[in-house]
Order: sequence, then structure tokens, then C-alpha cells
Amino acid sequence: MLPAPRAPIRRLRCTRLAVLGAGALALGAPHAFASTDDAPGARLEQTCAGRNGWAEPAPPARIAPETGIKAWYVGTCGITALLLDTGAGLVLLDSGVAEAAPLVLVNIRKLGFDPREVRWLLGSHEHHDHVGGHGALQRETGAHVAALAVAARSLTRGKITLEDPQRGVVSDFAPVRVDRILADGEGLAVGSLVFTPHATPAHTPGSTSWTIASRAPGAPAMTLAYVDSATTVSAESYRFRDHPDRVAQARAGFAVIAALPCDVLVTPHPSASDLFARLSGREALIDAQACARYAARASEYLDKRLSQERANDHQAEVPKS
Repeated sequence: MLPAPRAPIRRLRCTRLAVLGAGALALGAPHAFASTDDAPGARLEQTCAGRNGWAEPAPPARIAPETGIKAWYVGTCGITALLLDTGAGLVLLDSGVAEAAPLVLVNIRKLGFDPREVRWLLGSHEHHDHVGGHGALQRETGAHVAALAVAARSLTRGKITLEDPQRGVVSDFAPVRVDRILADGEGLAVGSLVFTPHATPAHTPGSTSWTIASRAPGAPAMTLAYVDSATTVSAESYRFRDHPDRVAQARAGFAVIAALPCDVLVTPHPSASDLFARLSGREALIDAQACARYAARASEYLDKRLSQERANDHQAEVPKS
């Protein structure tokens, strides 16, 4: 049983100085960072130009305010952490590597929030580059963790499963207390938002994509889709042709991703969806077909991987003259 909900925590109220172009504005109200910075996406793209390190600091940026969903990028140059204000506390999707946890906390504070407002901590897949900071952030914020059953088994052990194609090349991470096991498609309602997990086991057995929709009266009927990595990569010795069940799971994951409601696509690796260019306005941010294209590219990648494995098998069978 979960502990009783905590009383609402007052947001941090501090005075900051932000320089926009040649001018300066004194900022004092909560969330002033996000509301007065007229080009947070451009600043994010500029800061991270040529940099995609998993623990390289990046500034926070508001994501698609026209959806009516209060969401911010609070991750690093190479790994997404997604913060959402539900009106009844914060929800954080992904934490990055362990070394990035302090950077995520800094960004949360820059937005005028107290990290103790984070009520739930969710994740995309059970690898150290995306959930390695969960343990530290759970201790710092007191947040509950929710996950699908397959992912929860890895989170509580701090190790990936035996079935993961990347076993042997992915590091262990600090074990995490999982407070709630969600079923595939079971919505987690927090304040004005509903977070729905979708099993998309393409990248890992526990890969989870999330659709986020507002249930506030009068909110636009738009969905933010936090879609997990879908690349079928592996340890060097792993052959997908030897694991037809894993191939079938990946293809099932592609089909789920392609069918997701997807007005705004966000991915755990921002480069996988050109997120920074889209946040800066250089590319379209709202695109209902983005998930379908993302899934198609992943399917093509797997097809090429299987073709290469077949070609390697054929070469091995050809007798040398």
C-alpha cells in the first residue's frame, strides 16, 4: 500500500536574472524561467550543438505549450528527462545516468519547482543511461516509482534481464524501490494528466512508451508521446536470427508505436527524433505521423540487421577454394 499523499509543497520563490539577447529581466514569480524566456528551445539547441554526452549539462526548455500540457525538457545534451506539472505534483520520466541526477535537479529548480514536488518517477527502458539516476532522485524527492512488470524486475535488481540483447555491454545501476506495478495500457492519473504505459519491447524486453493526455476541462485534445528507443542493437556476439521470439517482440513493439496517438513525439535520446531542432522551431514539432515514421525507421533497421546476419551466414558456408 502506498503512503498517504503528501500535502502540497509550495514552489520555490526566488529571484533570478536571465539575459535575453542584449536585455535583462528580473524574474521573481514561480516558473518565470519558462514563461519569460522567449526561445528556450533555441537556447537548448545552441548549448548542445556538437555535444551529446549523457552527463553534459543542458538548459531546461518548455515543450509544446499549445498542447495544454505543462512539460519541460530537464535532461542533458544526450539523454532526455521529461518533467510534467500535473497541478497536483510533478511527474518525471527518465533520470539519465547516475552522474546526471544532480543536473536534472538543477534544471527542476531553475524552473522554480522544489524537487520534493516530484510525486512519481517513470521510465522508458531499464538501462543505466535512462534509469541510472532513479535511485538518487527517488531518495532526493521521495517520489514513488511505477513501471510495467518486466521493467520492474530489472529496476528492483539494478540489472537487465537475461533476455536483453545488450546483456554484457550495459552497466548495472542502483536498485530502485518500485511502488506500483502497472498493466499495459493502465493509465496513471495524476492531477490534470493521465500517463498511459504501452509495452513496446523493441529495444529491451521491458521497453515502455508513454502517452500523456490532459483531462482538464477545455484542454486541447492533443497527446504527448514519450516513445521509447526502438533500435534493435545488441552485444557483438548476439544474433537476432537465433532468437525469433525476440524478433517477434520487436516487431510487435513497432506496431504499437506506429498506432500510438502522437501529436508531439519525444524520445529518450533526443537525437533519435531531432528533438532539439523541433523545439527550436527549425523543424515541425507537432506532427501526428511522427510515431508511425519512427516505427518504420526502426523496422527498416531490424530488416537490415537480419539481412546482414543472413549474409554473414552465407559467407561462412561458402567453402574456400
